[in-house]
Amino acid sequence: MSGALLDLLLPASCAGCGEPGSQLCPACRALLAGLRARPTGAHASPPGLPPLHSCAVYRDPLRRLLIAHKERGALRLAGPLGAVLAEAVRAALAEAAAPGSHPGPVLLVPVPSARHAVRARGQDATRRLAQSAARRLSRTGLPCRLAPVLRQHRGVADQAGLGAEQRRANLHRALTVPPRFHTALGGRRLVLVDDLVTTGASLAEAARALRAAGAPPLAAATVAATARQEPPHGPPRATPGRSA
Repeated sequence: MSGALLDLLLPASCAGCGEPGSQLCPACRALLAGLRARPTGAHASPPGLPPLHSCAVYRDPLRRLLIAHKERGALRLAGPLGAVLAEAVRAALAEAAAPGSHPGPVLLVPVPSARHAVRARGQDATRRLAQSAARRLSRTGLPCRLAPVLRQHRGVADQAGLGAEQRRANLHRALTVPPRFHTALGGRRLVLVDDLVTTGASLAEAARALRAAGAPPLAAATVAATARQEPPHGPPRATPGRSA
């Protein structure tokens, strides 16, 4: 059943701005389609953070859309949000130093969500976005595959409310790549992906785990970055006169 038909049968409001009619209104859809990635200017980036590109600041209406997808199971948002992530990946690869040839497709490596979060949500939202981005890139001429090779090596606390140093300590050596994946990753173009970057601690730990497996990532890409890591082109803006 198509999304349009579902919207008719189950009237909804836009997850981004509250406009009645559909889960993603035309104005918010156009906003997402118009986002372009830039290098993310992180303050006090953690050691080992790869070159990072993001498409927007984590502000409404994009903030609401990401939360709806991650926390409220708005799965049809994975397509338009995955297209934004694909834009960030493409920009990151364009600027990544990549000497030599790399056989095969680009591999998108999602930062895994904590096990308890996946159980509570019933899905791994970042993996879903990464899969959507990989499909988008492949359809538009850049062969790309999902490579969910990172695993939680130990339990971690909820990151909410933790400062930068606390996040780094919480995630220290929390991720690993099982040995069965090491050979397949060697010599490939890897890009780490996540929906949001706050302090960069999760991406830095994921990059460390990949390097330990002999597969350093070329770059990292996210849909959004918190204002502390604001890209130079500024935040997305809601349509005037509408809820944001």
